[in-house]
Amino acid sequence: MTVREKIALFPHSPGVYRYYDSGGKVIYVGKAKDLHKRVAQYFVPPERLNLKTRILVSKIADAEFSVVDTEADALLLENNLIKQYKPRYNILLKDSKTYPWICITGEEFPRVFITRRVEKGRGNRYFGPYSSVMHARSMLEFFSEQYQLRSCTLAITSQGILRGKYRPCLELHLGRCKGCCNGGVSKAEYDSWIDEIARILSGKGAAVVQHYKFLMEEAAERLDFESAQEFKDKMSRLEKHYAKSVITSSTDTDADVFSLVFDGSEAFGNFMRIKGGAIIQSLNLGFRMNIEEEQASVLSTFIAETEAKFGALSREVIVPFLPDVSIEGVRFTIPSRGDKLSLLELSAKNAREYQFHQIRQREHTDPDSCKQSVMEDLRAALGMKELPRHIECFDNSNIQGTNPVASCVVFRDGVPSKKDYRKFKIKTVIGANDFASMKEVVNRRYSRLLAEAPSDLPQLVVIDGGKGQLEFAWQALSELGLTDKLMVVGLAKRLEEVIRVGDPYPLFIDRNSQALRVLQQIRDEAHRFGITFHRDLRSKNFLHSALREIPGIGEKTEQRLLLHYGSTARIAAAPEADLSSLVGPILARRIKSHLSGDVTLL
Repeated sequence: MTVREKIALFPHSPGVYRYYDSGGKVIYVGKAKDLHKRVAQYFVPPERLNLKTRILVSKIADAEFSVVDTEADALLLENNLIKQYKPRYNILLKDSKTYPWICITGEEFPRVFITRRVEKGRGNRYFGPYSSVMHARSMLEFFSEQYQLRSCTLAITSQGILRGKYRPCLELHLGRCKGCCNGGVSKAEYDSWIDEIARILSGKGAAVVQHYKFLMEEAAERLDFESAQEFKDKMSRLEKHYAKSVITSSTDTDADVFSLVFDGSEAFGNFMRIKGGAIIQSLNLGFRMNIEEEQASVLSTFIAETEAKFGALSREVIVPFLPDVSIEGVRFTIPSRGDKLSLLELSAKNAREYQFHQIRQREHTDPDSCKQSVMEDLRAALGMKELPRHIECFDNSNIQGTNPVASCVVFRDGVPSKKDYRKFKIKTVIGANDFASMKEVVNRRYSRLLAEAPSDLPQLVVIDGGKGQLEFAWQALSELGLTDKLMVVGLAKRLEEVIRVGDPYPLFIDRNSQALRVLQQIRDEAHRFGITFHRDLRSKNFLHSALREIPGIGEKTEQRLLLHYGSTARIAAAPEADLSSLVGPILARRIKSHLSGDVTLL
């Protein structure tokens, strides 16, 4: 039985499907509301599939399925199978580290410590995991200051304390432990501390603060001011800790928040768990899509991975868009205003920061792979057939038509190639005509390149400007017969929209993508290079008009005067006798006469 015949028999039920290659290895695992309909979408005419999916389908030698009761079960089973088989074409999770937990032991006098191993069956309670070990450590430091718990590993029991079995250690003498081993604190009081710690770790810190406030007011009413002050100090320390360690919303919200930032074939996600309005857990994850995936599918993968790490989801889950699964007992919310929108925006900010950090880290550790990835994303964004390893960008510069110039900057493999930069003085265009100027410089650049190095043509030409500049650049390339050999696009500054020849609608590339950042970097570099050239040319022409127009002053005399005085204004202000000692009395008289009459130069 062929694969097509086999999948035709798949049931119309929720479940998980697996594709195998000719060697019997699992190469893809997917979930579906309807197995029959979902799998059939892969076996359609090849032109209806993208390149990566066509490659996947060409390698499928067998297919199997597993039926489950609900979409949520399918999501969890898919996540488990991906971890088990690590299929080549599935979304690749870029985070596999073990996260720390805070453990409260099940001993008679419990200990509180950080661990990366969760051992069930001993009566221990685990809180977490924490994506930041620094956050977990700060919680432990706070508990140590607030409650002075024991840190030793002795198996302390009430019977042992009565028999005087334990000897106090240095921690007691330093004031960092109350000494439960020698009766310094009662079992009831110690248990009350552990109960408060568990409530704080469960996200109920606000309730603990309110409890302290109640005890403080109660102690004050019975005139027990020492106890009232003690409760006030504990309340203040707890409030201070929460003010610096977590962000709280104005309402007592219990929810999970997910956000995703997409960058070509990658995605960067952030998860936050909110309890009582406070963020008690947070996680960043990266995803690599080896075939084209819907954003809703990536979000579902993120949710499944988070549920595996952090346990069951909250009853409300705040998302930027709906996942492609529904989970019983969970309400997905897309907020449009208020505190929930603020939480979603905060999560998205964290995702963008994680994206920035990962890209910067990759640039340092593996720059070649990073460049390849950026070029691939740019190629896909612009719909090019080959990687744009050689990119050139043109920019015009003039002020009210004076000293019109243009610049051409060259990037190779995503980095500037400054030895290939070119400057142009506009020769055939009169006045401020950016369109005609662009046509002139593009024609001059590629006429010469065709004559001297025809094999070094760029794959991509970027024009700094809108439809007008792009159209005239296209005319120049058409006259040279190059329109089939390279791609040309315009990059408009106002909305950062990419304009293509013959397309009435601009192309908007994701503002967070590396593809757009490369285009912006090239455009900004062309602008900087052109402005610098224009500024230098204006300065040179200014000096030339001021001194060279005086009869008897040539280039060498001009240089001697400028080196001696530093500027034309100082030459004009210099005494005629001083000028005479440098260039002679006749020429000194001419200089004074000429410059004193030109008020604009002083």
